[in-house]
Amino acid sequence: MKIITILGARPQFIKAGTVSRKIMEHNRLNPEDDQIEEIIIHTGQHFDANMSDIFFDEMQIPKPDYNLNINGLGHGAMTGQMLEKIEEVLLKEKPDWVMVYGDTNSTIAGALAASKLHIKVAHIEAGLRSFNMKMPEEVNRILTDRISDILFCPTKTAVTNLENEGYTLANESKQNQILGRVVNVGDVMQDGALFYKNLAQKPSSFSLSDDESFILCTIHRAENTDDPKRLKEIVEALNEISKEIQIILPLHPRTKQKLQQLSLSLDGVTIIDPVGYLNMVWLIDNCKLVMTDSGGLQKEAFFFEKPCITLRDETEWVELIENGFNTLVGAKKEKIIQAYNIEKQTTDDRNYKQNLYGGGQASENIINELFQYTQ
Repeated sequence: MKIITILGARPQFIKAGTVSRKIMEHNRLNPEDDQIEEIIIHTGQHFDANMSDIFFDEMQIPKPDYNLNINGLGHGAMTGQMLEKIEEVLLKEKPDWVMVYGDTNSTIAGALAASKLHIKVAHIEAGLRSFNMKMPEEVNRILTDRISDILFCPTKTAVTNLENEGYTLANESKQNQILGRVVNVGDVMQDGALFYKNLAQKPSSFSLSDDESFILCTIHRAENTDDPKRLKEIVEALNEISKEIQIILPLHPRTKQKLQQLSLSLDGVTIIDPVGYLNMVWLIDNCKLVMTDSGGLQKEAFFFEKPCITLRDETEWVELIENGFNTLVGAKKEKIIQAYNIEKQTTDDRNYKQNLYGGGQASENIINELFQYTQ
C-alpha cells in the first residue's frame, strides 16, 4: 500500500507523526507482506523557522520527501498553487491513498488534487463542526469530508455530525454509497500526548520553580486578535487574574502585532516567545489551568488532566463542555473572570479517565481500517 500524506503546518506534522511511527512499526512486524510506503509532502503553508532537522529528530517524525514552499499568499492563490504542485507529485508517485489532516488550505488542496485524479482520500479528524461558516477552517473541513472516501472521526460527536449530513457508517454496506465511509478511530492527538509526555522539556527561556502555580494561556485565533473589542476584554481579564496567579503566555507574533497596534498591554502577565512542542507539553503538564482560544490545546488540557477555559463563542470539542472539563466563555471580561473564580474554588475531582478520544489507539485503528477498506 502506498500512501501520500499531505501536511502544511507544524501541528499537523506532530499529529501525522503518530501515524508515521505506527506505519514503521507495522512494517517491522510484517517484513514479508502488507508493507506500507508513506511519502510525505510539506506544502510549506505555515513557514516555521523551528521546523529544522532538529525538530524532526527531537519529535521522532519522518522528514518530508517533498517541500513545495508555498506560503505567504491569500487563500485562493495559496490553494491554487498547492493544487498544481500536489497534482504533479501524485501523477509521479501514483499512490493508493492520499491522507490529509484537519482543516487547513493544505488539507482541502490535497483532497481536491487526489479526488480529481480518482485517488482515494482518507481524512483524519473528519466530522468536526463549529457551525460557524465564517471560519475558513469550517469551509475546508466540510468540503474535505464531502470528497473523502474514508472519514476517520476522533469522537462520537464527529460521527453524529456526519450521520446528520447523510454519510455512511463503517458497519454499513459500502455498495453504491455516494458519501464516504465513516469510522470513529479516536484522536491521534491523544496518541501523541501519551508519546511525548515522557519527552517533555522544561523551558529554559524564563525562570519558574517546579512547585510554582501558574495558568497557561494562548491567544492567536483571528476572531479574537482581529476584533479590537474582544482582544481588549481578554487583555483586561488576564491582567485582573494575573494579580492572583502567574499567567504564562507564549505570545504568537500576530497577536503581539495586534496588541501593539491597539496599545494594549498585558501588565501582569509573563509573556514568553513561542515555544517548541516539547516545551509546550511540559507547560501543559505542570500548569494549574489552561486558558486558550486554540482548538488543539483544549484537548491537550484534557489529556494532561487540566481544566480549560476556552476564549471562544463555540468549540468543535463539545464533549469536553458536556462533561465539565472545559468552560466556554467567549471574550467577555466578566465571564472570563467568573469562570476563573469558579475553577479557583472547585475541587477538581473530574473523571479524566473517560475514554472520549480513543485512549491512544487511533493510529493503529487508522492503519487497520485502511487495510480493511482495500480488501
